[in-house]
Amino acid sequence: MKNQKGFSLIELLIVVVIIGIIAAIAIPNLLAARRSANEGSAISSLRTLHGAQMTYQSTSGNGQFAGTAGTPGVTPMQEMATVNLVDSVLASGTKSGYDYVGDRQVGTTAQPATFYFSARPSQATGITQSGTRRFGIATAGVIVADADAANLATHFTDVSIAAGTPLSN
Repeated sequence: MKNQKGFSLIELLIVVVIIGIIAAIAIPNLLAARRSANEGSAISSLRTLHGAQMTYQSTSGNGQFAGTAGTPGVTPMQEMATVNLVDSVLASGTKSGYDYVGDRQVGTTAQPATFYFSARPSQATGITQSGTRRFGIATAGVIVADADAANLATHFTDVSIAAGTPLSN
């Protein structure tokens, strides 16, 4: 047996254990990087929606914003996609691990038209969590964020955006 070639069972087990340790260290960092990328995409998408809504009001909307007043959902995004202001992925209401809704209020002679959009993680808990914060933006253009785990499953409303904490750099 002096000319034995190959690896022993112990040597193979040691290699498997080392690979397992490396994976245990790397996977949580990979998941955190994915959540961070999803959040960055959500912030960027809200900025896109805000700009598209402003453009819609001044071009196709005849002074009003896209959407059905008092009915939060994906209708504003679909209307803006119809006139090529947002892409079809964002118009679907789900993009990069976040769900989006929007709503508007009709402008009157006494009150200008307003709108808001909200983004929340598609998966709010567990190992597949797609984000740790929800985001909102309203007519003024200030993005607000909320990292309270109890709120991640719900969307912002126009009232909660007004009372929200502005996103800091």
